[in-house]
Amino acid sequence: MNDNRYYVYVYIDPRNNEEFYYGKGKGSRKMAHLSQEGDTDKINRIRDIAKEGLQPMIRVIASGLDEDEAFLIEKTLIWKLGRTLTNEASGHFSEKFRPHNTLHKELPRFDFENDVYYVNIGEGAHRDWDDCKKYGFLSAGGENPIWKTQICKLTKGDVVAAYLAKHGYVGIGIIEEQAKPFRDFIVNGLPLSEQVLAQPGMRERMHNDELTEYLARVTWIKAVEKREGHFKSNAGLFTTQLIRASLSGQPTTIAFIEKSFDISIRDLLADSFNYTGHCLA
Repeated sequence: MNDNRYYVYVYIDPRNNEEFYYGKGKGSRKMAHLSQEGDTDKINRIRDIAKEGLQPMIRVIASGLDEDEAFLIEKTLIWKLGRTLTNEASGHFSEKFRPHNTLHKELPRFDFENDVYYVNIGEGAHRDWDDCKKYGFLSAGGENPIWKTQICKLTKGDVVAAYLAKHGYVGIGIIEEQAKPFRDFIVNGLPLSEQVLAQPGMRERMHNDELTEYLARVTWIKAVEKREGHFKSNAGLFTTQLIRASLSGQPTTIAFIEKSFDISIRDLLADSFNYTGHCLA
């Protein structure tokens, strides 16, 4: 049964009517800050108000809430006023809100449905870039279940930048279909297992769901041979041993990829937004 006794409250400075702290709680929680000790911005503000012979105005903004509702309302208010508040934490649900000071640019997950991802090809006994490029996929699998999980998190419309160790970025594409086991991947009406593969080792574990390769279908916008991969040492370019990582916070790498492949990531995201059945505002 839900506990609907939560509320969201605000502390207001009576000297200038400025809101300086939002919180959530139940019972007498809203009064607790008046007796707190410490050296935080919030406590120092309350002390300054007390020196004037005053107390903060404490007002409940929303009530009759369950805890998740209270957290979300609190976070919304914190996000709205941002830097003018004395709240130390960004609040629950912070990952669902646009970062501050980013209204001047379009961001994946906010202005676009999808994101742009670095994907580590990780060539070896069960995977080869030549197959990825020829048959339109990116894959991962093996002993560590995280590898499969990461490739399976790519969704239709995501933009992917394929990275090959010792060569650099070798392909830019759009995910057409979420990852599926190797044995279920069809190309031109035939299972990939029946195609000619540069790395036939892909077939070895095809009947083992825990170890087999999982393949996400990709439409390659630009793809090059291994020897033509794009990279520049000591240029601050993003690389990681992870299978998948967002590039939305890597402007240097995005700019390098755009220049190297003569494409616009923003345009690809916009295209994928329409491609997945959405409309740009």
